[in-house]
Amino acid sequence: MRASPWSRRTPSRRRFGMAVAVLVIALVAATAAWLTPPGSPIEGKPYVIDGDTLRIGSTRIRLGGIDAPELDQTCATSAGAEWSCGIEARDFVEKLVRGDTLSCQRNGRDRYGRALARCTGKGADIAEAIVAAGWATAEFAYLGTELGARNARLGIWEGTFMSPADWRRSHGAESPGFWEWIRGWFQ
Repeated sequence: MRASPWSRRTPSRRRFGMAVAVLVIALVAATAAWLTPPGSPIEGKPYVIDGDTLRIGSTRIRLGGIDAPELDQTCATSAGAEWSCGIEARDFVEKLVRGDTLSCQRNGRDRYGRALARCTGKGADIAEAIVAAGWATAEFAYLGTELGARNARLGIWEGTFMSPADWRRSHGAESPGFWEWIRGWFQ
């Protein structure tokens, strides 16, 4: 009876086997993290990263349902003058949450591994306040609020701007690498 070709372990077969084992472990860990229920809220004093991203402790949080200008993004006033709307959006959020303790309920993770969450402070929805002041575009839940800011020509609606998603695409915003993506699941 002849031995199976897989019964003899050559160095290349061992490396292949190890690579498969590491990949399976990473997939199981990522799946477990993805399927883990939201759990307890994230609470604490926030550090503002940009107009729609915060950090509480070591947890990076992306405010769900909104998209604010990127820090390097510029907008144009109604007169055509360029201004740093991404920095202004971040500064608004810093003032909004300064000295406050936030409670954030996780709703999942984004492609960068950040917690997607709805955060409240002093009973108010932080994302809704950002949209109401005109510093972010809205998804479904905040469309009525966005319409009010748009009609009042507040924040980014004062002039013209490229949507944050289009701006990221046109400026080559990088997708996370494999290991960055894996590490994001364990934050």
